[in-house]
Amino acid sequence: MSTEPSETAEDVEPGTPDEPARTEPAGAETDPAEQGGGPAEQSGDAAEEGGDAAEGRQVSESEAELLAQRAERERIERRKAERREPIEAGAKLSGRAADLLAAVRAVESGEQPVTAVFEEAAPAPRRPAPEPARPAPPVTVEAAPATEVVAAVRAVLAQGGAPETLAVQTAGVLGEGAAEALRADPWQLLRVAGVRPPQADGFARALLGSAAGPDDARRVRAVTGWLLEQAAAAGHTALEMSVLTAALEQQGVPDSEGAVRDAISDGDVLVFQDPLPEAGAPAPQRVGAGAGEGQDGTEEADGADRERPVRVLVGLERYAMAEESLADGLARLVGSAPRQDGPDAEWERAAAAAGGSGGELIRAVAGHGLVLHTGGQASLAEPAALLRAAHGLGLRAWAAAHDPAGRARFAALLEAAAAGGAGTADEAGAEGPGTATVAGLLSGAEGPGRDSDGALRLDLLVVLDAPRLDVEAAALVTESLPDGARLVLAGDPGVLWSVGPGRVFADLLAARVCPQIASRRPDPGPLGELVSGIGAGELSQVAAPGKEVVIVPVRDAGEAVHRTVQLVVDSVPRAIGVPAEETQVITPGHGGAVGTRALNAALKERLNPGPGRFGGFDPGDRIAYSPARGRTVPGRVVRADADGLHLSCAGEALVVPQERVEQSVRHGWALTAHQAAGCRWPAVVVVLPGDAVPALSRPWVYTAFSRADRHLSVVHGVEQALPRAVAEVAAKPRTTRLPVLLAPQIPAAAG
Repeated sequence: MSTEPSETAEDVEPGTPDEPARTEPAGAETDPAEQGGGPAEQSGDAAEEGGDAAEGRQVSESEAELLAQRAERERIERRKAERREPIEAGAKLSGRAADLLAAVRAVESGEQPVTAVFEEAAPAPRRPAPEPARPAPPVTVEAAPATEVVAAVRAVLAQGGAPETLAVQTAGVLGEGAAEALRADPWQLLRVAGVRPPQADGFARALLGSAAGPDDARRVRAVTGWLLEQAAAAGHTALEMSVLTAALEQQGVPDSEGAVRDAISDGDVLVFQDPLPEAGAPAPQRVGAGAGEGQDGTEEADGADRERPVRVLVGLERYAMAEESLADGLARLVGSAPRQDGPDAEWERAAAAAGGSGGELIRAVAGHGLVLHTGGQASLAEPAALLRAAHGLGLRAWAAAHDPAGRARFAALLEAAAAGGAGTADEAGAEGPGTATVAGLLSGAEGPGRDSDGALRLDLLVVLDAPRLDVEAAALVTESLPDGARLVLAGDPGVLWSVGPGRVFADLLAARVCPQIASRRPDPGPLGELVSGIGAGELSQVAAPGKEVVIVPVRDAGEAVHRTVQLVVDSVPRAIGVPAEETQVITPGHGGAVGTRALNAALKERLNPGPGRFGGFDPGDRIAYSPARGRTVPGRVVRADADGLHLSCAGEALVVPQERVEQSVRHGWALTAHQAAGCRWPAVVVVLPGDAVPALSRPWVYTAFSRADRHLSVVHGVEQALPRAVAEVAAKPRTTRLPVLLAPQIPAAAG
């Protein structure tokens, strides 16, 4: 029986894109992914332009995220104003690359308006220190656009035949003048997540009539930006120019090369020339030396004066500047000597007390500003021991997780480490190291606050689950650390990469610019054995005497849904002792007969039936709340009233206004692997229907299977495709520039 694909481009939920749903332009190696279906299906990005948190009011996760994004935008504007030197061509090019360089020269010669997009960025100044916002009331109310703005946008959408349900999201993206902006340029609708060029074209024709053509400059500009935004959603920080022009041609742009040249001249995008490795060279990040100056001097000795081949990349300024800022910040941490907060003998005593790879981590952190730590769930005991030891030596030590649930789990681990006497005893106070979320730390809602220079008041920061860091968040973290501070990025390299652009943790592991400590603490039991084998590319049978792993074969989609509900409602509670409330279902996609929508409907009917009195939700429903794109927090519906939908997420109470419910709240009995990343449950049911094969990869399987603490059931309908995916399908490639940017700043591998 054939079923609808488990996750198609039309089924990607706003805020929770899963990589398998992304499609590639024909003939291109990497894609500006085309996510989202029609506007009616996708209500878009949950991140909204909002104001600062009011004084004395608790700052929510979404507001913390927006504050961090606003600080990043302000920093980019300052950097644009300070850039002075033009980028030199650096290589002889022809064809499309030559056309791009001609555009550069036109700007520099005055033939085109002078913009700052081709100028070399100066080091970013530190931001002024924001005053920490201290939470007071226990309930946070999510902000919504002004009612009159939404009403005006709704009228324009109705006139253009677009779904009026997009009004709130469009108003949030385009701001107070959203209605006027849409009338002047209907293709601005492409800035709303989930809207694709065909829908925007139809909207433009309804508003402009025959004046709306495929070569309209407004359309060309909007489609170019949309493709680069889709590429960022697929994880790329830039695209090869040939990939972008091919994608533009697919979208009906008559002169794709001219469109790129115009975008460069107008300052909409940046162009880069990154050196390619020589034939037989070990890695691309080591080709950043100047002309005639090899890493070991061999080029200069041989008298070679050959020009290196380059690849021409095009990217949005937002992500390009973030990646450059990240490289600058990492180089500063690697190059600055950590502050000595105790004699080496004290660090060595702490390392000896921790022992094993935990001791190696403490020794590495003692002498280096940047350290990478890899391992599974059990390995988190080592960063916990490090933080306790550093706190005992007088360091201001903090850990940052990506969500409140991760923060709470690690705080409990710190308490266990203290009770077990891990590391050294606390001598600097009884409170111990601090824990926060990344967004809360950056916004000032959590953590130690900032000093007069804008730097965080800490000496050691451990970022947990580091593969989830995208370039923007990572840039803000590194830029916020003071000179002499230590940064540890800890995580499991086998899980899915960040939803946002970049592959920061993977790039740093490949670049080998700092010490890397691999934990030797394996995750215990049959589940640990199974997941460890998947990480090595092997799906093997494991002995599970306590029914830790159960395989449930199914023949079709209907049976898959039936068996999943049976497992959650009856089998797992009865045989394993884990109640339905603590069992999580994970499936590859949102759409299809066995996607999250279908499974959530079936599970709600059995576990919390009701009429869906408020936007399809009833008190007691399990939900997945997306305060920003790519971030998901599991929770429950408490009640609904005139203020909105009241939620409890990881012990935090918040209210989502009625206008925001559709785009930021989904039922959460069933999640995708990207939504589930970073969370763990006592029991997990992974559903793999027959049509899930295209979505399967080793990182997907590794992430889904490793979410279980005690029990894993696999509803299996893909037969031999599962072991093949584990053995053969690696992470989808991403185009990033971080290794090339690091090469000239960190000339030799450390550690």
